[in-house]
Order: sequence, then structure tokens, then C-alpha cells
Amino acid sequence: MCGRFALRLGRDRIRQLPGYNIDVDEWENEEEFVPRYNIAPRTQAPVLRRRGTTDDSELNDSSDKLILQTMKWGLVPHWSKFEDKTLSTTNARAENLVEGGGMWGSLRGSKRCVIPVQGYYEWLTRGKQKLPHFTKRKDEGIMLLAGLYDSAVIEGKHHRRTLWTFTIVTTDANSSFSWLHDRQPVILSSTSAVLSWLEPTNNTWTKQLTQLVQPYSDKNVELDCYQVPQEVGRVGTESETFIEPVKSRKDGIQAMFMKQKEKKTEGKRKRETVEIKDEDKETSKRATTEDGEKFKPGDQVQKPAKKLKSESSSSDIKPTPSSSQSSERKPKPSPTKKKASPQKPTDVKPITAFFSKK
Repeated sequence: MCGRFALRLGRDRIRQLPGYNIDVDEWENEEEFVPRYNIAPRTQAPVLRRRGTTDDSELNDSSDKLILQTMKWGLVPHWSKFEDKTLSTTNARAENLVEGGGMWGSLRGSKRCVIPVQGYYEWLTRGKQKLPHFTKRKDEGIMLLAGLYDSAVIEGKHHRRTLWTFTIVTTDANSSFSWLHDRQPVILSSTSAVLSWLEPTNNTWTKQLTQLVQPYSDKNVELDCYQVPQEVGRVGTESETFIEPVKSRKDGIQAMFMKQKEKKTEGKRKRETVEIKDEDKETSKRATTEDGEKFKPGDQVQKPAKKLKSESSSSDIKPTPSSSQSSERKPKPSPTKKKASPQKPTDVKPITAFFSKK
């Protein structure tokens, strides 16, 4: 199916349809179209069609012209007297066109149209999640989708108005896109395919038309498909990032993880810097010189040498009057305790008595 598409191109480029050899004569109700990245059902969008005998009588003189016309997405059949918003007519199954039954059988012969888009959105169901994906041409060209249109005269309170609406034809998804959804819009990738789809067939359905609504198979025009942000699912939201891959967006998932990683790394660096500063401050407090000057963080701190016990300062030594050589005096040897001599017997003369007389 196709429930959302993008067309944010300028009106001049849409009118030119670059990549296709198609001449557009005019654009009816051009001012009613607002280029958007998020075009939803019940929204106005341009449609390429061939003006024919089904138009108003005053326009029948130009039945061969190809024109762009702004219409509302979601087909309202011509017999309707009011706009029934409950109708599920945003898409028309190609199988129903081929069979010719139901509402689409009355439109397939003469009211075929083409819808220009930049690409279309489809949601991949994964468990309880629905992940939006955007499909476009790899060459960035305009994609043309097959469709049907109709007009109905709607009765109003004070007047009647003609309401132009369209639907997008869908077919089975080819093998390259079946993983995303079982349906995809009918893509007309060449000028010949577009002109064949718009060629009047006198209200008949041909084999050539049946071939056009088959699953996409043009190898000359490759398609690209990728996941886009969830915000596109909300009707009315608008952003150029809706057609950008989530992985390459500046605010995408990959960028988010990179920012988180950078924050963690930066936080770690700040913590390490604070710890180093605190350590330097503590070292600076402890490390001072003898004259009170503080060391700067990072300076090598040398511990003062221990003084010897026998070493005394000059202020502790007092000069003596007889000392002329130096105000310092040599340190006195530490006194030694005399050992008590044993008592001598009274009848024994000391040995010095023998040497007292020569």
C-alpha cells in the first residue's frame, strides 16, 4: 500500500518533470498545492492527466493536452453528493482494475492519471514496532505513480462545488521489497509507460495496461529504501529530515550514541583533571622551604637533611676572652665515667715508690 509520500520540490521543477519527455500545458489550481515532505490522505497534491470528454463542456476543445491539476488524495466517486471521509480509497488494488469489477471498473478506462512524488513512505512491522521507511529513485529523479481520478458535485448549504480526487494504484511488491510490505505502488519509470497509461482507450482495458500494473521490474532505474524518523507518522508534522536516512542524520541514532560517548569521555577527563589539581594543592601545602616560600605544583620536594646530635648552631657557642683564633670552640669530648679502682692492701707499696728516687 501507499499511505504517505513526499513532494517538496519547487513548482517549476514539478511542471518540467525532469527525466521524462513530457510537455505539460498548464497547471490547474496550482495555488492550492503546498509542497511538503509529509503528504497524507485528504491532502492536496498535483496530478498529471489528459484532458478529455469527461471534463466540462467549455474545455472539450483541448482533449489532447496533458495538464497538471491539484486534487485531493482519497477518491470520492462521481455519484457522491457529499464528501464521505470514511471511504478507504487512498489506494486501488491493481487486481481489481484488471478484473474490472466494483467502483474501479468504471474509472479504469478513461480516468487514469499519474502522481509525481519524490518518494513514498511505508511502515515495516517488527513485533509491536512500526518503523517508517522511505523509497525513492537512486538517481534522485521524480517518481511517477499510476493512479485514478474522479470528480463529484458536492452539495453545500449555500452552493454546490466540484470536488476532484485521486487514488494511487498498488500491486504486489517485487522480491526486493517484499521484506518491507506485501504491496507497493505501481511505478511508471519511463516516458513510454507514462504515455501508455494516460492514452485514452475508449473505456476499455488492454493487455498493455495489465503489463503496466505488474510488480516493479525496471533494472535501468534502481530504487533505494531506508529507515526514516518516527515523526513522519504524525500527520501535520513537517521536516526535511523525514526523507533522510536515520543512520546519516545529524540528530539520528548513530549521532546520539556518539554524543553520549563524547559526554562520558569528557566527564572522565574532567574528573581526572580535578583529581590532579587537588593532589597538587595538597603537595603545595606540605612542601615549603625553610624561609617559608611555598613550592609550586609540580616542583620536586627535597626533604631537609637531619642534623647530627653533636652539631650545634653558632648561636649556642659563647666566645671566651682568651680565644682569639675563632669564636667557635671545639666540642668537648663526652665525659667518660671513671671506674672505681679496687682497694689496695695496706702492706703493699705502690709501684711508683720504686721510681721516686734515682
